[in-house]
Amino acid sequence: MKILPLIALAFALGIACSPVGPASSDAPQTVSDEVLAQAGPQETGQPSAGSTQMNWTRTFDEDAVDAPPPGFLFGRTGGGRPGQWLVRADSGAPSGANVLAQLDADTTGNRFPVAVLDAPSLRDARVSVRCKAVSGKVDQACGLVARYRDENNYFVTRANALEDNVRLYVMKNGNRREIASWSGAVTPNAWHTLQLEVQGDRLQVTWDGQRVIDHRDRTFADAGRVGVWTKADSVTYFDDLRVDPL
Repeated sequence: MKILPLIALAFALGIACSPVGPASSDAPQTVSDEVLAQAGPQETGQPSAGSTQMNWTRTFDEDAVDAPPPGFLFGRTGGGRPGQWLVRADSGAPSGANVLAQLDADTTGNRFPVAVLDAPSLRDARVSVRCKAVSGKVDQACGLVARYRDENNYFVTRANALEDNVRLYVMKNGNRREIASWSGAVTPNAWHTLQLEVQGDRLQVTWDGQRVIDHRDRTFADAGRVGVWTKADSVTYFDDLRVDPL
């Protein structure tokens, strides 16, 4: 048996079977405003090759139930207990069987639990989520954050099923300031779609497919993380969190 031909054959097979493109990594990835790699949606929230534009989608269906989802950072603005963010099984989930739930019902009024993706970090983005307000006596809030610097500084929009309104806020140095509002039906224990689009100083909010807020604000001009948010004793379910760079 000739050794050199066998080595050459093994080497050729190794090349043919090796993955194409960059090796995967568990390390968080941050995307600059200037350079966006080619990528497409993945369950993990990390980009993958195959598209000319990058986006991230999380359905939580591949995540372990009754545990915090990987790839998220958790914080709390204001007082009270930290949020309890766990993946839960829900037969009524819009996609698959799992959702992300905030389950701690601390009634502290100025308590704002937040869960943001550790990547990407974007300046201009369209962020959307399916959400369901399950319970709450003080509030029943479903929120989205963008340009998140830390737990005390970000833009946030939220829908409230106790108040039947959607509002847009600036959270700066832990102080929440309302900058725009819309009144309309926010049905509890039903799935809705909330979307926040930030581009330059323009912030647009869409509720169940209807554009309800179009406002300009310059408070946060730099890139930041995106994620979901609740208030006080809100027990809220989230699904299909999607991020599209603009």
